[in-house]
Amino acid sequence: MQKRTLSFWEIWNMSFGFLGIQFGFALQNANTSRIFETLGADVDQIPILWIAAPVTGLVVQPIIGYFSDRTWTRLGRRRPYFLAGAILSSIALFIMPNSPTLWIAAGTLWIMDASINISMEPFRAFVGDNLPAKQRTLGFAMQSFFIGTGAVVGSLLPYMFSNWLGISNTAPEGIIPDSVKWSFYVGGIVFFLAVLWTVFKSSEYSPEELEEFEKRDREAVAKVVKKEDREQNIKKQLISGLVMLILGSLVTWYIYDHDLTKELYILFVGLIVTGALFILASQLRKKKVQNGFTTIITDMLNMPETMKQLAWVQFFSWFALFSMWIYTTAAVTGHVFGATDPTSELYNDAADWVPVMFTVYNGVAAAVAFLLPVIAQKTSNRITHLLALCFGGIGLISIYFLSSKAGLLLSMVGVGIAWASILSLPYAMLSGSLPSAKMGYYMGVFNFFIVIPQIVAATILGYLVKEFFGNDPVYAIVVGGFSMILSGLLTLRVRTKKRVNIHEQV
Repeated sequence: MQKRTLSFWEIWNMSFGFLGIQFGFALQNANTSRIFETLGADVDQIPILWIAAPVTGLVVQPIIGYFSDRTWTRLGRRRPYFLAGAILSSIALFIMPNSPTLWIAAGTLWIMDASINISMEPFRAFVGDNLPAKQRTLGFAMQSFFIGTGAVVGSLLPYMFSNWLGISNTAPEGIIPDSVKWSFYVGGIVFFLAVLWTVFKSSEYSPEELEEFEKRDREAVAKVVKKEDREQNIKKQLISGLVMLILGSLVTWYIYDHDLTKELYILFVGLIVTGALFILASQLRKKKVQNGFTTIITDMLNMPETMKQLAWVQFFSWFALFSMWIYTTAAVTGHVFGATDPTSELYNDAADWVPVMFTVYNGVAAAVAFLLPVIAQKTSNRITHLLALCFGGIGLISIYFLSSKAGLLLSMVGVGIAWASILSLPYAMLSGSLPSAKMGYYMGVFNFFIVIPQIVAATILGYLVKEFFGNDPVYAIVVGGFSMILSGLLTLRVRTKKRVNIHEQV
């Protein structure tokens, strides 16, 4: 039984919700640091205030993926999660610009990012569910197009409201400007309506049809798994957990003993917790306990080889993106234009240019979304991704040398090419290696390698900027540029031969 080839407009409808998701995501990325600074955050505090969002995503994504693999309602398999996440995200977008204090804004960011992940994670699996292998690259490219288009308008909204409609972009100390508030209100409405379009204009295969598609993978697993494989896998899980637990404990003690920055605790305490979960799962499996917890933790250990190789590519590319999202406002206002007072007109004019910059890179991403698959056909996904990431890295590094608004826009062209590739080619390379019965779960786990670099960036970049870069945030963006080039080189290691996960899962 084969999945049918979908028309262009069917792929359009199933991807349209990403327009709204990225609308909200763009508003979050372009304006959250500005909101934090307005509410009194220092430059070196901004990364740690962002940390709640990726930590939440780390927990939410695999859980949503696991349950969406096992869900079937009148709305289908993935669409209930699209809708629930859209409702929660829209509410958070209305609350965020009205935060009265810094910590309420940080908490709202936490809720908003978790809600966006509830909608966004199943969208990746949606392509794998509904499209045959030959159309998946087009499906991910369509998502990239909507991501870029939604982000163009979302990022531009504060600028449009202040410069075209005359809505104030300044406010008294501690108050978010009206241009930002109205941008978030519009974003909440667009997010909900776009996702609603996909929910009601697309369809999913029935459980019986999915059963046929997944039957071959399950039979392969059943035939190959032996008792020795299971015991060896449990031992590997135990050893991995012990290594993480011991390493995390030693480094945490070192941080405490040498009185290093407290943000470092987040990363290594997280490693301790992960190690403990691995150990617990291995002991439950020895007693033949099978439940959602053991499946989620064990499947994490048994990732396909292609996914492990792509993990490093994702890590360094998303580390670079996160450095840009955190520090562009501070770098542009302070390093490029020399404005440090959030209440001044010069600062707010410079801050308003950041959404315009983000508009350019998202616009470029939308423009080249359908070009990258063509280039990949003539070369390969790996070479195309390498070239795109090198363009992005050069664009980020160039910000250090720029002194004009026009130059900043030019730097974003390279970032836009990289962004289009990051949103599509890794998923196209990955999809063929995933067991169809676990598509949602592994797409959620793949997002670990988006979230973990965000945690690392939020953990160490503030420390580096404060201790080594004289509180000049532009250096964090330069570090991000070199990180993106490194991720491109690591793409050459990726092998995309299809594999079936054959490890025992209980």
